[in-house]
This record gives sequence, structure tokens and C-alpha cells, in this order.
Amino acid sequence: MDLKTENSSSNGLSPDVSLEKLHKMAEDLILPGRFIFRVLNAALEFITDLLGRLLGSCLVRRHFHLVLSGLVLFGPVLSLWVSKFSIFANSHHFLYRKFLKSTWGWTWVFSGSFIILLSFSAQRSLSLSLRHLSRIGVVGVLWWGSRCLLTLLEDAAGTCYEPVTPPQDSQSLASPRPSLLLLHEDQTKASCLRANMVWRGYEVSQDVLILCMCCLLLVEELSVFGPCVLHAKPLQRSPGTPLRFIFLLCALLLVLWMFLLLCLLAHFPSFPSQQLGGALGYLGWKALYQGWYRLRQSWGCPGLPGEGLIISMDKQPHYC
Repeated sequence: MDLKTENSSSNGLSPDVSLEKLHKMAEDLILPGRFIFRVLNAALEFITDLLGRLLGSCLVRRHFHLVLSGLVLFGPVLSLWVSKFSIFANSHHFLYRKFLKSTWGWTWVFSGSFIILLSFSAQRSLSLSLRHLSRIGVVGVLWWGSRCLLTLLEDAAGTCYEPVTPPQDSQSLASPRPSLLLLHEDQTKASCLRANMVWRGYEVSQDVLILCMCCLLLVEELSVFGPCVLHAKPLQRSPGTPLRFIFLLCALLLVLWMFLLLCLLAHFPSFPSQQLGGALGYLGWKALYQGWYRLRQSWGCPGLPGEGLIISMDKQPHYC
């Protein structure tokens, strides 16, 4: 007995410590974690169910584009009341640098993840998931083509000028002359701005274009979450936590894009380039989600969101 006691004490183990006590201590630590996880999961289910019903309602789907159009048209009026000393009046703000210049990248990642999780959890068909994911690819191709075309038009319709300040003598210091502009030909808008020169010409706001297009895309794609939840309740198949979490992130991304759009219109008004960008974004959404995506699959279209997920493939889905 003395030898065993000496061996246990030499190994640093107390005879009072046992596996049962360690197991009890672990349970005491796990129980609060499980309780917190259940509370967070219940809050996530409540919030996502509420957002799913809101975004899936016919009122939102029918009139969201009208709300967005009103924001683009009358948003610049807010420039009369906003302060020029606001943190959002700085074009180098963190939100502008990290999100505005990569709007399509954020939208593609979050909406694509949502589409894959939703379609694969509903039917577990890889081909169906890829078909629904192709809608985002088509919008990406449309955005890339629009950006290239608008850049070519801006370069063709604009002119680059270099500010030149004439030399002043001692007699003309009291009344300096306005600076002149020296014309530079064969300059693109990008190269002109990189050289710290002045570009003058007609342009379309690509930031407003992609923000409007992404907002309309997110509303269309997220609107099927609510019907999928209602369809899964009788089958005792509630959407998993990863799907609910990515849906919540997409909804927060939609709020962020609308906030950035409002900041651009209020702090950096540019009429009519911003309104033209919003109109082109609306036309792109109208041509795809209200036009081509409603055609039959024989036309090679990927179909509308939710098609083949919550109803059988041989029935035509009902949309608001």
C-alpha cells in the first residue's frame, strides 16, 4: 500500500482525484454551454422565420423595386440635410473601401452559399443545385459585360484635361487668374485619373448599378426561404442551423447594400449618372428574373428561385 501511494504521489496524482470527479466537472462545464447554444439557436430560428415570412411575402416581392427606385430618385435630396463632416462623407471610409469596391464578390459568395445549401438540403441533387446556382453566374456575366461596355463608352465620350496654372508676376498676386486646362488626347479615364488629371464626360455610376442589381437579386433569392420552411414543417424537417445562419448573413448583406446606396446618394450626389446606373440595374433584373428565368427549361434557362425545390417539377410554380 505504501509503495502504491508513493508511486501515485511521485507521478503527481492525488488519490482524491478520480475519473468520476473529472467526468462530473466536465458535465458542469458542458451544461451551461448547451443552454447558451439552445438559446442562441432558438433566437436564430425566430429571427430567420420572421425574415423569411417578410421577404417571402407578396407585398415585398411586388413593391421592393418601387422602393428601390424611389430611393435612387429622391435619395440625392438628402444631401441638403446631411453634414459634410460626417464619417460617411469620406470616400476613403472603411465601408467604401472594403465593401463597395467588391460588392459583387460579397453577393456572389453569400447568395451562392445560400442557394447551394437550400437546394441540396431540399432535394439532394447536385444537378439541381448547379442549375439554380447558374442564375448567379448569369448575373455575374451580365455585370461583367455591362462594366466593360460602360467603360468603353465613358472612354469614347470623355476627355482628359491637365490643370495648368499660368505664371504670376508680383503685380498680379492680388487677383490670380483661374487655372487653364490643357487637352490630352488618347487618354482613358483610368489613366487620366491615375495621372491626377481632370476627366470630363458622360458617365454612368457603376456603383449604383451593381448595388441596385445585388439588392434585387438578394430579395429574389431569399424570398424562397419562407415557403421552404412552411413546406418542411409538416414533414418534421426544419432547416438546419448552417442554412439559417447563411440566410441571416444574406439578409444583413441586403441591409448593408441599401445603407451604402443611401450613403452614396446622400453624400456623393451625381445627377443623372446615378439615376442611369439605377435604371440599368433595374432593367437587368427585369430582363432576367421577370423575363428569361420565367421561360421553360427548353430555352436553356435556369428557372426561378424555388422551382423544383418545394413543389414537384411537373407543376408550374406560383409567384406573386
